[in-house]
Amino acid sequence: MTGASSGIGAAIARALAGRGWRCVLLARRRDRLEPLAAEVDGEVEVCDVGDRAAVERTAAAVLERHPALGLLVNNAGIPGRSGFLELEPERIEEVLRVNYLGGVWCLRAFLPGLERGRPAHVVNVVSVAGTVAFAPSGPYSASKHAQLAFSRATAMQLRPRGIHVHTVNPGFVETEGFPQRSVLASGFFRRSVIKPEQVAEHVLSVLERGSTETFVPGWYRPFALAQAIAPGLVGRLAGRRAYR
Repeated sequence: MTGASSGIGAAIARALAGRGWRCVLLARRRDRLEPLAAEVDGEVEVCDVGDRAAVERTAAAVLERHPALGLLVNNAGIPGRSGFLELEPERIEEVLRVNYLGGVWCLRAFLPGLERGRPAHVVNVVSVAGTVAFAPSGPYSASKHAQLAFSRATAMQLRPRGIHVHTVNPGFVETEGFPQRSVLASGFFRRSVIKPEQVAEHVLSVLERGSTETFVPGWYRPFALAQAIAPGLVGRLAGRRAYR
């Protein structure tokens, strides 16, 4: 479980532990991981998923203890909170490394364990932003578009090998790193903000049903379809109305 120190990751860890899963929690903040690990009887690995060498070292340590894995949850993500023309170049690179490449490095590094544990599962927590590009958050949307393509491609590639890849696209979720209610304009978008626990319950449902690609809440799917059919119109409306 990556990005486990808070928000959606911590909620998924609690939900999985409640169903009997033994969780290995990955994130950059040991001080946040250790209390959660004690709560869910899990294990801690401090790791920056945007650092490929660090991911490979962490995976080697985990696989030495647990040669066969039943589930990998790629959840780590950071916000951009600005557009391509305003955000610092270093932050743009970091957003892409963590949100997109982090999942790639983790899947490649943990793949031997998943193959030994098959049938196994991978859950990629992507975003509605991976299907709808919001004008004020271009770098974040771009990283999620890339993560979505990665998730879809590996779903096809790994299914014959007994590994099921599930793409979960949450909408606006209130977390420490994404304080949605304070940045969203009033009205429909603010009222649509959900809690991390709702995403966690959705993930459990996805694992039980075997769904390949889902939205939470499900009514976000038409927005993705609308962007695909009329990208210019949707992009203009989203950029004008969603954020202050």
